[in-house]
Amino acid sequence: MINESELPFVEVNPTSEPTAVVIWLHGLGDSGNGFAPIVPELRLPESMAVRFVFPHAPVRPVTINNGMPMRAWYDIKTIDFNHRADVQGVAESSDSVSALIEAEHAKGIPYDRIVIAGFSQGGVIALNIGTRFPHKLAGVMALSTYMCEPEKLSEKGLDVNKDTEFFCAHGQQDEVVPMFLGNTAFKVLKENGYNAQWKDYLMQHNVCPQEIADISSWIQKVL
Repeated sequence: MINESELPFVEVNPTSEPTAVVIWLHGLGDSGNGFAPIVPELRLPESMAVRFVFPHAPVRPVTINNGMPMRAWYDIKTIDFNHRADVQGVAESSDSVSALIEAEHAKGIPYDRIVIAGFSQGGVIALNIGTRFPHKLAGVMALSTYMCEPEKLSEKGLDVNKDTEFFCAHGQQDEVVPMFLGNTAFKVLKENGYNAQWKDYLMQHNVCPQEIADISSWIQKVL
């Protein structure tokens, strides 16, 4: 059954029946269309049969943008990094994306053949799900992002994905989400026993060719 509240999404399907899925979450003000063109750039072998799902975040007013409605996984009420993420919004979006994971699992994809990925705001949701999802996932990718309530990970994080690979990557010149925030998230993952790796690149709040190549290698490794 399809849940009527399921997030709408853009999908990029392999030429054969998919055996693995990457669910990739966009950043603030973007949509699922934003990252869909990256799939051919990853140059994954067709034999891997990976399906990509790019959900659209709900449209909501964003406080720091003068209440302007835009696609956002949660509201941003302040530029104070310690309180940047709206915790209730993060929880609600995490539930919505988890429902997408369950929908893919219901189609026959094992949980450990599903990667959850996210850029910026989407990465916050990916990290939140990756540390709290009750089944083992294939991998978690957190790009140019940060963690919601890092101080609560030891209390709220589950052990089931501690062996799962977390790929944390960031731009050294990122002025939107400063690199120290991404590196803090990486260190908090490591301190709590998660299998996280860190890469940084000479770029701003975006992706670059070397990062795309590294993402491709990582996806091929975890799948």
